[in-house]
Amino acid sequence: MERSVIIAVLAILMGSQRVHAQSDDFGAWYEIGVEKKLSRQWSIGGEAELRTRDNMKTTDRWSVGLSADYKLNKNLKVSGGYILLVDNNAEELDLKSDGLTPNKWTPSYWGVRHRFNVSLQGSVKWQRLSFSLRERWQYTYRPAAEGKRYDLDYDVWTDRKGKGKNVLRSRLEVAYDIPNWKFDPYINAEMFNDKSGISKMRYSIGAEYKWKKKHVFGLSYKYQSVNDSDDDQSANRHIIGLSYKLKF
Repeated sequence: MERSVIIAVLAILMGSQRVHAQSDDFGAWYEIGVEKKLSRQWSIGGEAELRTRDNMKTTDRWSVGLSADYKLNKNLKVSGGYILLVDNNAEELDLKSDGLTPNKWTPSYWGVRHRFNVSLQGSVKWQRLSFSLRERWQYTYRPAAEGKRYDLDYDVWTDRKGKGKNVLRSRLEVAYDIPNWKFDPYINAEMFNDKSGISKMRYSIGAEYKWKKKHVFGLSYKYQSVNDSDDDQSANRHIIGLSYKLKF
């Protein structure tokens, strides 16, 4: 492909990205999980998730993960886990210092990330209200990817370097147990902090339905506000969440 053609294509992409950035996106998150209670203190679990973006037209990512929880007492528990993320990375356009001239272009591609987390969660109950605060440290590593970026200055494909990122996630939640009603509503707010400050906020409202104590169905609406995110969703997003978990 001639250099002039590439620059023209990049200019079109840049214009479409600016239009897209002016409006919020809409997506859906589908999650299925299983949880096994080993003792009064220990439990283990696994989960799989699929996320969409671009008004549910594009698969954003899918993931599988394992986790373990340990109850220190009735109000406090610690947990840890690992998640394998397979991302559908959107096109990226890097500009030079003038803000107009294309520098590097990364076409869309599928990539892998490895995520580890450790959490401490405290909870208290008052009558039928439950309050919980979870602090989670999260480390995500994106391995290097060969030949993903096109360098227009040298007319060559270059590698995307490996990168690690630390995030502290703080989530405050309030839930209510409605008498003689199987749907338990909740609301929460979660703050994502990295080295540059608050990178993202996520607000959720939803409800869970428990059937025969083993089956838990969930429905939620989330709004995610992004300030700065270089390896996750870059647009503010409205999200519908559907989940199912089997407990035994």
